[in-house]
Order: sequence, then structure tokens, then C-alpha cells
Amino acid sequence: MRVSLSTDNQAANVPVLKDIENEHRVPSLWRLTVIDIVNALVERDYSLKMGITDVEPVSAQTTRHIESYIEGYGEELISLPADTWDSSVCHWMGGHWEVLVDLWTRGEGRSDMVLGLRVYERAGGYWYQIHMVYVP
Repeated sequence: MRVSLSTDNQAANVPVLKDIENEHRVPSLWRLTVIDIVNALVERDYSLKMGITDVEPVSAQTTRHIESYIEGYGEELISLPADTWDSSVCHWMGGHWEVLVDLWTRGEGRSDMVLGLRVYERAGGYWYQIHMVYVP
């Protein structure tokens, strides 16, 4: 299990919203898990073999897809800075949230790549499923 080190105190109050009409900022409650996911990708653990609590294991096909996009992008992926939350969004789809998180690289800062994941509500919390990394 990974341990997150986050100092994003400014966003301590972004709520989880079920608004099918509009996109919203990524809720504060989910951010540490998203940071853990991205840190795994930074470490080239594309399958998340080290495990992250409440994150579904990544399939072999999705792992290959993620690796292909990140390695083919040609820039070094870095951990998420606090500015990530200014442009990353989520949207309630009626049964889950679609989340798009801007990824950052050493050379360009905010890159064209995004992490796409789905977040599902479940008793006592949330379940995260990595959908893809891509350039929209």
C-alpha cells in the first residue's frame, strides 16, 4: 500500500456532487487516492502491482495501453502539483463519476495527457477504476 504526502489544504472542502448536468472539480475526498495512482504511474508501475486501497487492479490490456501512451509521449511524468486540481474535473454519470485528471511532465508542466478513471460509490466509501491514460 502506498502512503500519500499531500499538502493541498486549499481544497479541503470540495464536496462530492451528483450533478448529471455539469462537470465539477475533483472532490477533496478522492484526491489522495488519485495522487497515489499517479505516483504509481510515475514509478512506471502501470499495473499498480503494489496495490492501492480501494483501487481496482488494472487489467493487462489497460496496463499495456497506459504504458504505450506514457512511454510514447516522450516526456517524463511527474507527481501531481496542487495546480492539477484547478483544471481536473469529474462528472456524475448516473451510476458513477467520470474523472479526468491532467497529468504533468518534467519538461512541459501540465501536459496534454489525462488520466481517465471512474469512481463508484459503495458502502463506507468509494471504489476507483482506472479507465485509461490518453491525449484527448
